[in-house]
Amino acid sequence: MTNPLLSHWDTPFEIAPFDTISDEDFAPALDEALAAHKAQIEAIAGNPDAPTFANVIEALETPCRPLEQVLSVFYAVAGADSNPKREELQRAFSPKLAAHFSAITANKALYARVKAVWDQRDDLDLTEEQQRVLMLTHRGFVRGGAALEGADDARMQEIKGRLATLGTEFTQNLLADERDWYMELSEEDLEGLPDFAVAAARSAGEEKGANGPVVTTSRSIITPFLKFSPRRDLREKAFQAWAARGANGGKTDNRAIATEILKLREERAKLLGYENFAAYKLETEMAKTPDAVRGLLMDVWGPAKARADEDAMVLTQMMQAEGINGDLEPWDWHYYSEKRRKIEHDLDEAELKPYLQLEKMIEASFACANRLFGLEFKPLDIPLYHTDCRAWEVTRKGEHVAVFIGDYFARGSKRSGAWCSAMRSQAKFPEQQTPIVINVCNFAKGDPALLSYDDARTLFHEFGHALHQMLSDVTYESISGTSVARDFVELPSQLYEHWLEVPEVLSEFATHAETGEAMPKEMLDKVLGAATYDMGFQTVEYVASALVDLAFHDGDAPADPMAKQAEVLAEIGMPQAITMRHATPHFAHVFSGDGYSSGYYSYMWSEVMDADAFAAFEEAGGAFDAERAKALEEHILSSGGSKDPAELYTAFRGRLPGVDALLKGRGLAAK
Repeated sequence: MTNPLLSHWDTPFEIAPFDTISDEDFAPALDEALAAHKAQIEAIAGNPDAPTFANVIEALETPCRPLEQVLSVFYAVAGADSNPKREELQRAFSPKLAAHFSAITANKALYARVKAVWDQRDDLDLTEEQQRVLMLTHRGFVRGGAALEGADDARMQEIKGRLATLGTEFTQNLLADERDWYMELSEEDLEGLPDFAVAAARSAGEEKGANGPVVTTSRSIITPFLKFSPRRDLREKAFQAWAARGANGGKTDNRAIATEILKLREERAKLLGYENFAAYKLETEMAKTPDAVRGLLMDVWGPAKARADEDAMVLTQMMQAEGINGDLEPWDWHYYSEKRRKIEHDLDEAELKPYLQLEKMIEASFACANRLFGLEFKPLDIPLYHTDCRAWEVTRKGEHVAVFIGDYFARGSKRSGAWCSAMRSQAKFPEQQTPIVINVCNFAKGDPALLSYDDARTLFHEFGHALHQMLSDVTYESISGTSVARDFVELPSQLYEHWLEVPEVLSEFATHAETGEAMPKEMLDKVLGAATYDMGFQTVEYVASALVDLAFHDGDAPADPMAKQAEVLAEIGMPQAITMRHATPHFAHVFSGDGYSSGYYSYMWSEVMDADAFAAFEEAGGAFDAERAKALEEHILSSGGSKDPAELYTAFRGRLPGVDALLKGRGLAAK
């Protein structure tokens, strides 16, 4: 019987036949796919013909369909619908895949052919896009250690394999802590919680098999609890569990793993001739150097900390007015900040949430994409990997563009956070290939499902990534969609968040779940007026995480990352009542893989651009200005990594941005 992961997918849009795939299919399919890819690589390396762009670079760009099919399905379910078998497979696959791809960059015969094409690049009459692909391919081999020899070469392969294993362990430990901890609540403990939070707690209790409502470490559940529960003791217990993820001792403790990862990254960078890992990592980003990153972060840190310190004084006074003496603690901030928000902006999240229905927010994200780029979305009835998932065909002027999959609800089998991934990326070589894109979120279930304002922004954010994938229009898959510099990839996603705040969007789609009435103008004004509320807190918790990440990699690897984290926070004067958004033991962005390592700053680097980019719309004909939308698609969304990101942004805006628009957008500019 043919393994469904390896067969031709005769399905609508050649989407994976999830209903015919079992966990037992993955391991044999991967082995066969890796063998096929290895043979493909060996054929390129051993080709007796003189090296050319076609028989080396384009040959490497030719996808190994079996491998793409296996990995696209496996990583979709491993992150969003895990189980013990899939976790076991992931632990086995990580070193195997690391060894496979390391062997490609370590293949001396293959590198010699890549280098031969690179050396004759000026005589090849390549298109601009082909020149870019050649440069990236050659650079990737060099940075992967292709030029290393002997013991250094062998050690590089060992490091890559070990890092892959450690990253998987870090992720699974975090998932285990998030899955296993919950706090049971009595009916009395629900006092003060709005209906949506009570419903979420009851739903979580049912999922956990508890006898009643529970609080879990899912952000969509724990954050409302911290905001609304008057029980300071329970808030403290919940917050401490949230903060302790990955640092609870025992087999799921991530601290030793983080230490080893940082040491191996430093060794890897030095093998390649770099001073440290940050210098290695940032070479390919827009920022280029650690000093440039630190400069941006510190430019923002000063105004943000000043605002947070002012806010902390107000919240402390509110707490002490209730008879609670002592210092404001991290488990107090959300509670008193929500009270303050209600007073100053007369904005009650419990009253706001019924206007932010998940279904209507999905409609809103689609409608904005239609007005800006002419995209249309038609529901698809196809088997997917979980019953929570939904799919749409994306078209423009009747032509198929992409398939979009939304997986919106929190569950124990899904890792925390939100992300966008492509099960298939856009390409024209060796044949036309349209994208299949997934947005994964962790919203609380409900009937109907209601979002917080932050949830709604997350939905728009991830859909911005999806648009980057769906509107991609390049020849080669390696530079398609979000295959761009890490500090550029967040530009489309963060930019798209701005359309949620456009008054005409909220007035049309923010309708009450029970009455169907549009959000009253008074409430709409309050929502928009409160858009930068608590921005000191939000900026401080983020920038602190980014500065710690940079410090971990800009210099010698710390022998004790927790001590280094404490040192950095003390140096910058971290407010007592605010913690890092992601403390080291659960900093998955940095330790589950190399993606955001030494690069967590990139959200803010991109925000500098997104604030400036949206200002371009406002300076033109408004949020839906057709000319600006066309320029955004042409120069950024459709271009992928086909050009240097600074060049792409300048083509869109006419110049590079400064930090002023960001500070103004966050409400942190000097008054």
